[in-house]
Amino acid sequence: QVQLVESGGGLVQPGGSLRLSCATSGSIVSIDAMAWYRQAPGMRREFVATITKAGITKYDDSVKGRFTISRDNAKNTVYLQMNSLKPDETAVYYCNAKGLARNSANRNSWFDDWGQGTQVTVSS
Repeated sequence: QVQLVESGGGLVQPGGSLRLSCATSGSIVSIDAMAWYRQAPGMRREFVATITKAGITKYDDSVKGRFTISRDNAKNTVYLQMNSLKPDETAVYYCNAKGLARNSANRNSWFDDWGQGTQVTVSS
């Protein structure tokens, strides 16, 4: 079983910056892709950014040039540096990770898990 815990959210003024972190734990064998999503009130969860184990990144067009995703493979942790934040980016930000973990039968099995989310509020 794999656990993901986000941190770093909070209240920031428009134009400000925040850095989110997502730490993983559990019987992880390897993590392939790690990603960030966000969900505003009353809206669907939407993709923000993803990064492969090799460091290849992809961003939603709305955050390109302002957000940077990175990861520390030794710590199985992913980060999201968010700059020039806008009020409409107020949302709960979720971390997602996919990879292999040891299951209860001590066999490798694929996982695709989410964290509990961290609130980001952009407001003056």
